[in-house]
Amino acid sequence: MKQMTLKGSFSLCGKGLHTGLSLTVTFNPAPENTGYKIQRIDLDGMPTIDAVAENVVDTQRGTVIGKGDVRVSTVEHGLAALYALGIDNCLIQVNGPEFPILDGSAAMFVEKIKEVGVEELNAPKDWYVIRKKIEVKDEESGSSITILPDDEFSLTAMCSFNSKFINSQFATLDRVEDFTTEIAPARTFVFVRDIEPLLKANLIKGGDLDNAIVMYEKQISQEQLDKLADMLNVEHRDATELGYIQHKPLVWENECTRHKLLDIIGDMALIGKPIKGRIIATRPGHTINNKFARQMRRDIRKHEIQAPIYDPNEEPVMDINKIRELLPHRYPMQLVDKVISLGATSIVGVKNITSNEPFFQGHFPQEPVMPGVLQIEAMAQCGGLLVLNTVEEPERWSTYFMKIDDVKFRQKVVPGDTLLFKVDLLAPVRHGVSSMKGYGFVGDRIVVEATFTAQIVKNK
Repeated sequence: MKQMTLKGSFSLCGKGLHTGLSLTVTFNPAPENTGYKIQRIDLDGMPTIDAVAENVVDTQRGTVIGKGDVRVSTVEHGLAALYALGIDNCLIQVNGPEFPILDGSAAMFVEKIKEVGVEELNAPKDWYVIRKKIEVKDEESGSSITILPDDEFSLTAMCSFNSKFINSQFATLDRVEDFTTEIAPARTFVFVRDIEPLLKANLIKGGDLDNAIVMYEKQISQEQLDKLADMLNVEHRDATELGYIQHKPLVWENECTRHKLLDIIGDMALIGKPIKGRIIATRPGHTINNKFARQMRRDIRKHEIQAPIYDPNEEPVMDINKIRELLPHRYPMQLVDKVISLGATSIVGVKNITSNEPFFQGHFPQEPVMPGVLQIEAMAQCGGLLVLNTVEEPERWSTYFMKIDDVKFRQKVVPGDTLLFKVDLLAPVRHGVSSMKGYGFVGDRIVVEATFTAQIVKNK
């Protein structure tokens, strides 16, 4: 899959949940590998903040992105819509310190994204595939987030609210394609008991019964309730009538927990890469979400280039006989045993290292190590198979090195290792010349990498 951006720009206007200001946020297309960037166009110099987990400066009642004195809050709903709809690159411009709250959900963001459409870019989508369990816990709050290996991105949230209206709930999103109908319309929520402290903290100035689910489940005096109604500029109601008091009824019985899923997705957008894995969240909130997103970014930095997934039970794309039809190499210089993945711009090949390799007789008799130059040769043979796959009658062509750059050897390759080579075209083949970037892996670790240029020449 390729990276995606918007086909055009769109804007949404409304008041800020916490500031009460009239705000406009505009989502714009962005080039490949941009990620998400948020720009304050109301400030001198129009500073831009990278929307990544490390730049989260507050999680009290929403996710606040900051850099120096520049802040933008309530970004999670817009980011969730971008992430769930597969948008990898977007420049978001806002004329104030937060995104407009709109109806308290992500539905309007989704609607506008679908209206302008998405556009495919040239760069490949840079998935981060979960290979093992990762867990983050907060012992004090009892919150935890765990991610497990999965073929797709999916989530489950389990919440406990200490309320007779919504004591315990769970919600699941098994297919991200269902986000539009099952999660995006879920609105933010608040308990009446929390409103006064939030107002005293100078928050929710723009909150009303049109942009939040409001739960009145512990009776207070009529005077207190009237005072809160006046502070929020909403109508008075009978203090003895408990229940939900927003204008629009619940869409789902577990709408609050579905909104928790929405928030998780918005906070996971700050990881910086689309994820393949299943998230299980217990009592989630923006604080634990951000703690988890930061842990994920640390894990990604450790494994910046991921090894391809290799299942020896699967049929290869090319076996040894097919490879011999395309490459002229023979014993002892045929260094690719099979190809397990082949696309228009990338290939994954396998070389099994045995103690019977002829080069181990002299390299070295007492400590057998595969020569680095042969690792590069094996990588280049994978690249040759990739570019030969683009020409007619590939058996009538051969590939030759023209240049090798940025070679790094990180770990010894020894008998018993299985070398996986992943080679990507850096640019389309022009005039028979191709530039490629290759990595060699043993297990999950990179053992060799190089950039090289090769030419394909028709055999005489």
